[in-house]
Amino acid sequence: MSSLHIIERLPEIISSGKKKAEEVLNRSKDDSLYNGQIFFPESNQGDSWINQFYQGDNLLVMGKLIKEGYKGKLDLIYIDPPFLTKTKHNGKINIVAQDKEYTFELFAYDDTWEEGLYSYLKMIYPRLYLMRELLSDRGTIYVHLDYRTVHYVRILMDEIFGEENFMNEIIWAYKSGGVSKRYYSRKHDNILVYTKTKDYIFNPQQEKSYNRDFKPYKFKGVKEYQDEIGWYTLVNLKDVWQIDMVGRTSRERVNYASQKPEALMERIILTSTDENSIVADFFAGSGTTGIVAERLNRRWIMSDKGDLSSITIHKRLLENASKPFYSFKENNRARDGGKLLIKGEYIDNKTLKIHLERYVVDIDISIKKKYRQQMEELIDNSSLSLIEFIGIDLDFDGKIPLLRKQYTRDSNKALDSNMAIEGNIKEGQKILVAYKDVFGKGNYDLYQISQGRLILCQEY
Repeated sequence: MSSLHIIERLPEIISSGKKKAEEVLNRSKDDSLYNGQIFFPESNQGDSWINQFYQGDNLLVMGKLIKEGYKGKLDLIYIDPPFLTKTKHNGKINIVAQDKEYTFELFAYDDTWEEGLYSYLKMIYPRLYLMRELLSDRGTIYVHLDYRTVHYVRILMDEIFGEENFMNEIIWAYKSGGVSKRYYSRKHDNILVYTKTKDYIFNPQQEKSYNRDFKPYKFKGVKEYQDEIGWYTLVNLKDVWQIDMVGRTSRERVNYASQKPEALMERIILTSTDENSIVADFFAGSGTTGIVAERLNRRWIMSDKGDLSSITIHKRLLENASKPFYSFKENNRARDGGKLLIKGEYIDNKTLKIHLERYVVDIDISIKKKYRQQMEELIDNSSLSLIEFIGIDLDFDGKIPLLRKQYTRDSNKALDSNMAIEGNIKEGQKILVAYKDVFGKGNYDLYQISQGRLILCQEY
């Protein structure tokens, strides 16, 4: 490990970061990197744009997007990268099976760095560099950090985006547990805001400003309002935002370690985009950016390399009856789950009946030792409770699967083992079944209708 102070190593970080980014930009386009599916809810309203989620290294994802013509096309990039906490973070899953509730902690992401701050800054520089390439001339980037790295990342962003394009440092203040007797309780995060040019999108949002003593001022020309607290006026947002975290009892909570509140993302998206703008998040975590962007009629692109992130995002999107979205995964991780055993038959060329028999999965998975006995019990007695969702392409053409039929685990209970799917089913038709388990591991199997039965195509 170098004895140089991190300040002395900044030129090296910048030089190596630029070289890494240029290597990505100079790579030839390689579509074989990713295995893809389209989730296509039947509620789709016919928009030609299809949102995109990538599970994989965001450096390669950004390189792919640039080669596909997205350079200068993103109006907003929000990222919530690791904070250099020097810990491994987990998420929780809850499963109800045979009237018994199981709770497991699963690995979410690793925030440990071999050479500490030096390794961290080497990771983030080339990614910020590529984000600038993707940002539109009217675009804004929000980088969500905390006290550990914000001052160093700001130096890198000054170098990449230009000091003149620094807009704000937003302080997100919140209430949470934990106090200290040795320092002031740390109850805020820092969000660095930079633009690409001076011609950026900015739609001022407003917040309540309570009157002194909560009484009406009765100033001429000033509109006042009253709520249960007292009298207030509306003023443009300041750079300190008091927004509650996602609490344990919040309806938003998905038990992902770094989940951010929808109210926070709503402010950012409404301020720095217009309708139909493309919003991107390359450290997507629990997927809040995409969830809010879609609700506000924006288009989105997200990526994250974690299995738990992937399954959390898919589940949230499907439960929110999302618009169609591509789901891409690095090909070397395309088939990494267990095996779902099913039987099926079709009746009167109209109805396909599928029976889920069991889910065969290796017990040697990324789960803590203390949960192993419970997991073995679930696998033996209720293996189907480990399936998070199933997507079905009823007429697979050998290209990218179009999953128009989707089934998700409801209220922590297992999927119904019997499914009846209406459709124009014919002899010889190929049917693809894609599925992910609660660990974020996925697989897909191809079947064919033969003599009224669903037969597994072993060659696929």
